[in-house]
Amino acid sequence: MTAKLSAEEKAIIEYVESNQATSIADVESEKKRFTNLARTQMTKKKAISIRLLESDIERIKAKSFSQGLPYQTLISSLIHQYANDKIKLEI
Repeated sequence: MTAKLSAEEKAIIEYVESNQATSIADVESEKKRFTNLARTQMTKKKAISIRLLESDIERIKAKSFSQGLPYQTLISSLIHQYANDKIKLEI
């Protein structure tokens, strides 16, 4: 069975097989650098503007208050959980 490769995967294979690839002198240092880059990207936040019904905002504020959370943190948490398939939307 032959796996279908994306154009990017094919380019990587061609690069490695062309003998142009070179070894990294300090692999541990590079691992740390890329780990830090990934961590920075994973925690990067972006401000957005969204229109919600006032009644929904009031209900969310009441629920967040009972949880001891700021309402924006609660909204962010809900979006994060949905984006990561931890909660499902019932339609």
